[in-house]
Amino acid sequence: MKANEEIVTLQVPASAEYIDLIRLTLYGLAVKIGFSYEEIEDMKVAVSEACNNAVLYAYGDMPSGTTSMPQNYNPHIEVRFIKKPDALSIIVKDDGRSFDAASASRRAEPMHGKSVEELQAGGLGLYLMQALMDQVEVNSDTGTEVVLTKRLVKSGEMV
Repeated sequence: MKANEEIVTLQVPASAEYIDLIRLTLYGLAVKIGFSYEEIEDMKVAVSEACNNAVLYAYGDMPSGTTSMPQNYNPHIEVRFIKKPDALSIIVKDDGRSFDAASASRRAEPMHGKSVEELQAGGLGLYLMQALMDQVEVNSDTGTEVVLTKRLVKSGEMV
């Protein structure tokens, strides 16, 4: 951590019912930093996508290779909000199945010229995060870590 950064860490069970808590925390921090309503809404959608991916794909129903839930099995999502002088980074980390973003990106087909009926459901979360945030990184060493960064643009500044 750099001297001019502040970190707020939140750890919640990997369950959809806790994503609102993450969104509320993001809202509170982003307002204090000075982001606009529209920027905050974009960040809330992006962080929701990252958290939904962890809930839906990282852990599944059970740890792989098991037929019953171990007693100490506690799937969770850790979210770190890193407040920087000119940006907010949100790190969504799970310890479940890793996601290979580079491989998924290579397999993705262009959507130009396709009708709505031809589009596949799912798999657009990464593209949505990239469209809403200034920078998106996916690290898949153990589990998956998604780093979402939104730069703060003061009124009157050019991007």
